[in-house]
Amino acid sequence: MQASRWAQVWMATGLLWFLLAIAFAPTNKIYQQGLVIFLWLPAMIFAWSARERLKEVWRVQRWMCVMVLLLAVWGLISLLWTNAEDPSREAKRLLYIGVFLLFFPVFADARPERVVRVMQWGCLGLALSSLVAMIKFYGVVGHSWSARLEGLGQLSHPILGAYVIGLAAVWMVHWVPRARWMQVVWVVGLALLGLFVVLSQSRGAAVALLLSLVAMPFWCRDRRSVVVAISALLLALLIFWLMEPLVLARGVSYRPQIFMASLQMITERPWTGLGVGGVYKVFADKIYFDHTHNLFTHVGIELGVPGVLLWCGLWFGVLWQAWKVRDTQYGKGVIGLWVFAFLAMQFDAANLTGTPRAEWFISWLPVGLASVLVWARAKPDACDKVRRST
Repeated sequence: MQASRWAQVWMATGLLWFLLAIAFAPTNKIYQQGLVIFLWLPAMIFAWSARERLKEVWRVQRWMCVMVLLLAVWGLISLLWTNAEDPSREAKRLLYIGVFLLFFPVFADARPERVVRVMQWGCLGLALSSLVAMIKFYGVVGHSWSARLEGLGQLSHPILGAYVIGLAAVWMVHWVPRARWMQVVWVVGLALLGLFVVLSQSRGAAVALLLSLVAMPFWCRDRRSVVVAISALLLALLIFWLMEPLVLARGVSYRPQIFMASLQMITERPWTGLGVGGVYKVFADKIYFDHTHNLFTHVGIELGVPGVLLWCGLWFGVLWQAWKVRDTQYGKGVIGLWVFAFLAMQFDAANLTGTPRAEWFISWLPVGLASVLVWARAKPDACDKVRRST
């Protein structure tokens, strides 16, 4: 049933909605409603017919599956002491995460190229949103070129918007179409994504993008990755030379102080944490901050040391699964996304169980994509098929 054409169109629309409507949807409410219709609903409807595929994921990636289940169970238990306003809402969000992760193996149906194809169109759409954002921000609104660029829709935050756009640039570099005319479009799109990250002046996103590209030869091991790494490094040096005053103007933005204060908060409730959805503020250097600016310390404050261990087990399990199939194009792409997301988590992301938003791109999207690695080795040329047809 999930392999039928209409089901595939429905689910492809859902993944595209997740990737693009975060920028183009008029409101966050419409974005969430669209996810319910196009992503959550088909994942639940087709889960039973795709049960054999889900069994394959369980057999091959049992560690990751167990980590997800234990993390969900611990999150539900923590609702007993959470200070969240509505614990039932937090439970519902945990369910959303589960359905989101369920969606990927159901949609892929043992064909990784399906996911890659949608991701390719998604990065082109995000490149278009970057262009529109630049025209609107600098041209229509009339901000000066030294102002920090804001994206469209839910990407209007300079930092989180840059992380989403930077992640799109990473999967764009790894999953390149083979058709020459599409490669021209690819280069233009990649330039727009990179320019957006630069103009957003998000140093965390820029560093994550740079290091992800520079490290590519470690898992790609081909001439193209070396060219990409050297080009990225030279371009970064040029940009730093041109924008040095803007890069250094904000110093370290209190990140070391926030990190140390967050560790102190974790030691106050090391085993239970505040509970899923716990409300807190970090007091550092006589200033209150809304979150820890680091996903691991955020998890520690909400779910305690057990939550951190479970999240680390899941997160590094994703890397292990991708590394085992690093000789495939799909595996290489997932490793690149993992490296970018891991670096991004250290600087700003601090939301693991909230409603779908920009943070999901660097937390749950790599985990969902990793579930499709089960079939990457069986079809190592899957991405090449996509590139020939694109």
